[in-house]
Amino acid sequence: MRPLENIRVLDLTRVVSGPYCTMILGDMGADVIKIEHPESGDDSRGFAPPYQGDQAAYYLSVNRNKRSLTLNMKTEKGRDILWQLIEDADILVENFRPGVMERLGFGYEAVSASRPEIIYCSISGFGQTGPQRNRPGYDVVVQAESGIMDLTGPKDGAPHKVGTSIADLVTGQTAVNGILAGLHVRHGTGRGQYIDLSMLEAASALLTFNASIYFATGEAPARRGNEHATIVPYEAFETADDLWMNLGIANDTLWQRFCDLVGRGDLYEDERFRKGPDRVSHREILVPIVAGIIKSRTRAAWLPLLEEAGIPVAAIRSVAEVCESEALKARDMITDMPHATAGSVKTIKSPLHMSETPLDHYSAPPMLGEHSSEILQERCGFDAEDIEALRQDGVI
Repeated sequence: MRPLENIRVLDLTRVVSGPYCTMILGDMGADVIKIEHPESGDDSRGFAPPYQGDQAAYYLSVNRNKRSLTLNMKTEKGRDILWQLIEDADILVENFRPGVMERLGFGYEAVSASRPEIIYCSISGFGQTGPQRNRPGYDVVVQAESGIMDLTGPKDGAPHKVGTSIADLVTGQTAVNGILAGLHVRHGTGRGQYIDLSMLEAASALLTFNASIYFATGEAPARRGNEHATIVPYEAFETADDLWMNLGIANDTLWQRFCDLVGRGDLYEDERFRKGPDRVSHREILVPIVAGIIKSRTRAAWLPLLEEAGIPVAAIRSVAEVCESEALKARDMITDMPHATAGSVKTIKSPLHMSETPLDHYSAPPMLGEHSSEILQERCGFDAEDIEALRQDGVI
């Protein structure tokens, strides 16, 4: 048994933030029905190349452990089918622009009147209310608006976006948190609730200490590249073989260990570098000294030496190195999922290792409408003739 066994989810989302949320729920054992338009499906099916077989690799990344039902919600029959699915659903997740679900007749007020137990989560770029509610919420837009890009990149260069879809992904994870909290409350009250989740707010919440620095000083933190605002040395350094590693000397004890290890007790005794705040104040002097020390050996020489001394260090690895790493393989974090047209689809599993309810089932992302007949027979009681008529009418 998995944690959310017997929980039913209607997934009316596309692209990344919503599908990532519902994928996590699927990993936990929920029965996730991904509802897609019959002609085009989820936008991310077209985010290619690259493809695996005839499937976009992008789409494959956030849609495992789901079943796909095509449904034209602009038709009367399509809306009737959705109402039937709502009757016994536990969770509905949607990420249309604010107002779209209401215009279709499936806003929270209408749905909760019919199914008061439902947990209804709306994901949008800027929230269901407020002056920016109608703006589109793509990751690149939200990374810019949330301050994340202003903090990312070289301090004397242009702002950079994070290398993964961080605004989308943290929004999806936050949505899962809210949904699980809603299920917990429902266990006691019997009632569901509405979750209004803004990508802007989920991403802005990641500012943490950067926001605290602003609130404390009235000054916005500047872009620092790989530097840390309040810890030195705590950044990337180049080694003798032109590779890179991160050094995380986060307290005075670690600093002393480092100085002893490299035979530079004089640095520890220097009053400019003895305490953490002093090292921050004299960053411009200290970091070049440390960089020179690290440049004296190869990365392969530094890693075991520093690890043995208990000094936090890490090689800056490529995506390929991570996907093929012994660290993930030893923890059984890679799985192969058979797919009808894409062959064997590999994925990194959920990072949750649960002793009593392991997350041990992974099915490949569905093809468009792959499970339409199955779902309509199982959940709506339709027979083959009914289903064929729906196809002919463009409902599915």
